[in-house]
Amino acid sequence: MKVKHITRLLALLAAVIILVPMTVAYAADDGFSSTYTYNYDYWGEVRESPDAYRVSQIIYSKDLGLEDSPLKAPRSLFVRDNDLYIVDYGNNRIVQLTLIGTKFEFVRIIDHVTVAADQIEAYKEQSDLLRDEGGAYFTDEEGCFYFKPLAGSSADRGPKALTPEGVTTFFNPTDVSVDPEGNIYVADNGNYRVILMDKDLNFKQIFTKPSDSTFDQNQAFLPNKIVVDTSGRVFVLANNINKGLVKFEADGVFTGFIGANQVTYDLWNYIWKTYFMTKEQRSQQAAFVPTEYQNVYIDHDGFIYATNIAFSEYDLLWDGAKPIRRLNAVGGDILIKNDRYPPIGDLDWVEGSNDHGPSKLYDITVLDNDMYMVIDHTRGRIFGYDPQGIMLWAFGMSGVSAEGAFNSAVSIEHIGKDLIVLDELDCSVTVFTPTEYGNLIYQASEEYLDGKYEKSAETWKKVLQLNANYNLAFIGIGRAEMRAENYKEAMDLFKMAHDRDNYGRAFRYYRKEWVEQNIWWVVVIILVLVAFFTVRKTIRKVKWEVEAYEHNKVAK
Repeated sequence: MKVKHITRLLALLAAVIILVPMTVAYAADDGFSSTYTYNYDYWGEVRESPDAYRVSQIIYSKDLGLEDSPLKAPRSLFVRDNDLYIVDYGNNRIVQLTLIGTKFEFVRIIDHVTVAADQIEAYKEQSDLLRDEGGAYFTDEEGCFYFKPLAGSSADRGPKALTPEGVTTFFNPTDVSVDPEGNIYVADNGNYRVILMDKDLNFKQIFTKPSDSTFDQNQAFLPNKIVVDTSGRVFVLANNINKGLVKFEADGVFTGFIGANQVTYDLWNYIWKTYFMTKEQRSQQAAFVPTEYQNVYIDHDGFIYATNIAFSEYDLLWDGAKPIRRLNAVGGDILIKNDRYPPIGDLDWVEGSNDHGPSKLYDITVLDNDMYMVIDHTRGRIFGYDPQGIMLWAFGMSGVSAEGAFNSAVSIEHIGKDLIVLDELDCSVTVFTPTEYGNLIYQASEEYLDGKYEKSAETWKKVLQLNANYNLAFIGIGRAEMRAENYKEAMDLFKMAHDRDNYGRAFRYYRKEWVEQNIWWVVVIILVLVAFFTVRKTIRKVKWEVEAYEHNKVAK
């Protein structure tokens, strides 16, 4: 018996030795170094997969001709068509690039807006329009605005004296958005305003602190992130505002808040505060209030996606934290979550750890096919999800010096299917391009959404050739089979993917189809059984009556 066990152990060891080099070749057999792409199986275990994306270029200040004034603590990215805008927070400016061929080239620096002379009078009561930390404004005898630098302030910074052309005012941006007409919206956090200007940097409009009673007038208006819909409505994520996004109509009128985040609290603190504290003690404690969002993005259909990094770790796996939300017109969360776990990034982490804790999803971008990508600030990873909330892949890393690794990933954007990631500490922009594997997944999903179910199934089969453990491929083929009314085959595929919901749907259709195809046999069998038991009962009754008659006759 012992020899038998030793033989099995040696055979297993030999298999491991053989499979190890095969696994290495699997990850790097195309000549590229792996960025450690992975997914999770049904049990939440990590499964390595082929790379879905690879680095195509990394952009530094010197690549843009900005050696004399390099990027400093950049905070945000925005893409409109082929133009990329980098919010260079440390330099109080926005750097505009454009994609020519496969390379980004420098276009211009945006750090000011020109307020025309005829606009000054209309806005002179709004001091936020011409605010500057280094100076003050006054009017002459004719009521015209002028700028007077304070002692010790820089003479070349801030708005200048009113000229026939107007006044030039600089800003301290934290975010930028551009509408389809090229109008530029700047979240000028340092000056408590959102500025709207045309593509030539001429002032058009200003959005400042609402005077409405629903807005706390003791709070400063500190716009941090902004998005703009196709109708010109502006949604502002402001610091210290936990009522949701501040909403302005196109004409600048404040119309309220939408999408207030959930109230988050620790259960034990809630019980202690509610049942064991006195009224005086409770009044001295911080109230449970909704948390602020971390970032926002508006998709091509006008839905706002928001990310949240303030939550209880315990709530993540049970969908109580909701680190990603998709807001409709009234602020309701309509994000679809049809996977076993909600879209939260990594499923396994060290509790209570800042460096190894749960994923902190700092930013999100949504592709035209409704697949969305989020950037994890904790470990510098990018997570992709399909419209059903099913995880497509995860890749990237942090804390190492390598392509595709980040020191402080803070923003993500896309052009087509290329992903663009901003590193705040490294002051760099990394561009990722999908591989054959990634493109096949996109293609299969898009073919299914376009109603090309047979083509979608064939493409998913190509995906399985590259990754035989990809559950979404089994689900994709199963959906196509179900559309083709091959319910038994669909059930088998959903079973392999451990997809209980789709298996249940396929089973119901299969059961209905089976009944329809076999109803006559069922009816015949039922009739035969009914006839059999009826005849049997009749025979037994007759037999009993005969026996009773004979018994009575003998008794007489």
